[in-house]
Amino acid sequence: MQPAARASVTPPDGLADAAAARALLGDLGWVRVARIENSGAHSWNRRSPYPRVVYATVFELSGILWFYTDTDGTQSLSLTRNTVARDEAAPGPLFRAIDPGFAAWSWVGERELAGRAIARRPPNACFVESVSFLLRRMMSGQETRSPELLSYYVDTPFGRLGHTVLVFSTARGIQAADPEVSASPVEIPPWVGAEPGALSAYLRGRPVSAARALPVSCGRQPPPELYATVPSQAPGAG
Repeated sequence: MQPAARASVTPPDGLADAAAARALLGDLGWVRVARIENSGAHSWNRRSPYPRVVYATVFELSGILWFYTDTDGTQSLSLTRNTVARDEAAPGPLFRAIDPGFAAWSWVGERELAGRAIARRPPNACFVESVSFLLRRMMSGQETRSPELLSYYVDTPFGRLGHTVLVFSTARGIQAADPEVSASPVEIPPWVGAEPGALSAYLRGRPVSAARALPVSCGRQPPPELYATVPSQAPGAG
């Protein structure tokens, strides 16, 4: 379970974590690491949850761009649908929409990334790890129908916590994979159904505060139901 709201503590090597996330998504297609200067990190009139230098993994999935940091996991970066090419070419305004202190940025080169991700598991990466699990499963030719990223949230005294798992169908029925828990998916009993809230409650073992499912596609055209279920800037979930 990872924080849905932005945390105030950041692990010390954001570049290594961003590189590790990029390595997990290596077979996805368009994946880049950005170095972002955060002018609001030590501002007197506002407190940014991000450090002075932010390393973010930016990737394309289901027709929009996503933004991963070790600070608070993954959230959508694109603000509008069907604008991926434009967003990839000029992400600066999108970065500032996440935090107004993100004043300057650049892509991190391959030489700087080399060797950074070796034997490292990035924190708050349940969304990224679920995508990676899906990519490996599809590449191995295993049956994976109608894959979705299921994100659920729980309100606690410490704030709203979120977690993301992969859900898909096979001839045996619905299965769910949580790479943080097991390398193998679990079968969902038919009586649970496919509604996100019911699936989430079953997987967690108790009710959840909110849940939503993101249909996964790797092309630039999102599934028609995507923007009916996922807000343009959802809180981070892993």
